[in-house]
Amino acid sequence: MADELRGVVGAADGRLTDRLAVGVLTGLLHRRLVDEVVEQTGRRERRVRLLPARVTVYFVLAMCLFFGDGYEEVMRKLVGGLRFLGGWSGSWKVPTTGAITQARARLGEEPLRLLFERVGVPLAGPDAKGAWLRSWRMMAIDGVQLELPDTLSNTEAFGKNSHRDRPGPFPQARVLGLGECGTRAVIAARIGPLSVGERELTEQLLPRFQPGMLVMADRGFYSLALWVKAAETGADLLWRVSENVDLPVLEVFPDGSYRSVLADAIERQRHRRHLRSGRADAQLEGLAVRVAEYQVADRAGSGDRYRLITTILDPDQAPALELAAAYHERWEFEVALAEIETYQRGPARPLRSKSPEMVRQEIWALLTTHYAIRNLMHQAADGADLDPDRMSFIRSLRVVRRLVTDQAAFSP
Repeated sequence: MADELRGVVGAADGRLTDRLAVGVLTGLLHRRLVDEVVEQTGRRERRVRLLPARVTVYFVLAMCLFFGDGYEEVMRKLVGGLRFLGGWSGSWKVPTTGAITQARARLGEEPLRLLFERVGVPLAGPDAKGAWLRSWRMMAIDGVQLELPDTLSNTEAFGKNSHRDRPGPFPQARVLGLGECGTRAVIAARIGPLSVGERELTEQLLPRFQPGMLVMADRGFYSLALWVKAAETGADLLWRVSENVDLPVLEVFPDGSYRSVLADAIERQRHRRHLRSGRADAQLEGLAVRVAEYQVADRAGSGDRYRLITTILDPDQAPALELAAAYHERWEFEVALAEIETYQRGPARPLRSKSPEMVRQEIWALLTTHYAIRNLMHQAADGADLDPDRMSFIRSLRVVRRLVTDQAAFSP
């Protein structure tokens, strides 16, 4: 161990941690930022270790780029380029899986959570293609469930889905994200057990809603209470609702949309009593919304019927046809979640971590690396005046993986 430690600290300019990076992603996840989050979360080591906190952060990020590889192989790829260029003494040896596991446990969840929160901001500029509805930045909320190793602690912390009273084979973590539709970048997220629904996690994300955003959501997210809280953030909303939501037609606009009102059960009962009593001035009191209804035809000539409500009350600011087109950009965010769940993690593959805190650490790292890749893709698309939709996430992921092994800590 003493020889290994001398190898780590015997690099040409002092330390392994002065050179180690995550390839081309280091332009965003640079050493200074990693050091800041380690310091801020109190995870700075008090003595020189084979795997200091900064190295462990970069390892966890690399682990989320090479899901199919074991711990030691991930570390070999992370440091391989440095060894080739003589970055440190040849006596340095790759830490064992047990040592890496202990380093992850020492690091904990918080540095990776804070790292994601520090970098997660909207990417699209004012001229970015496919990112805007007039002056509104198109955003979406949606969730995904990630399978975890079947350990007792993971099952107790996150729970399992049941089918016909039989539990599923793996516990699952629920991840809810707020993403930018135009760039498919997840800018904020919350992690919870299966017992916490998507609406509850959405409430935790409301502080990230901002004026100038148009936040879109599918019909499973709607409740009157959540709509009111989301509207109070100052962001505009465009949510799909089910047919059983009572939306009286109060005024029809030239674009086919109509003005309506959202009212709670007590107000609707009061309104019905007034109508039955013949009161001519009976009005339903509640929150004003505008409704756009349309149908997307399939090959058979039928298709799904959509019912959207929005806080944008003036049809001249956003006609119904533009709202319908914008809502279908919400699918771009579902594609982003599929990139994380299927392409980056790998299909039908549970995460690695066997304890709840390490699960959350891994998920924050997974979200951070996905954001960093999407950031690079956005820069490339913006420089070529392209819509990022025309770029391949899989190819970009392969390039990033290749550049991790050839990094040598050079600035991208």
